[in-house]
Amino acid sequence: MTTDYVTVSAKIPRKLKELLDRYGIKPGPIIRRALEEEVRKHVLNELEEKVKDLSRRTSHISDEEIASLIREDREEL
Repeated sequence: MTTDYVTVSAKIPRKLKELLDRYGIKPGPIIRRALEEEVRKHVLNELEEKVKDLSRRTSHISDEEIASLIREDREEL
């Protein structure tokens, strides 16, 4: 399986670029990790909102009824 890549660019202050070069820091891996972490945060926030919505919509169903439905579903398998 091959991964399809695209290029993302950003303007940074010249002084920062000089410091990256001076210390031999490659920005690619750092930028990639930062973007992955930011996307991960957004995905988790989105999932959290979906869970909260589902919880609100199903809060009227009792634990006993849920257990009963699960048992019925298992028996059908």
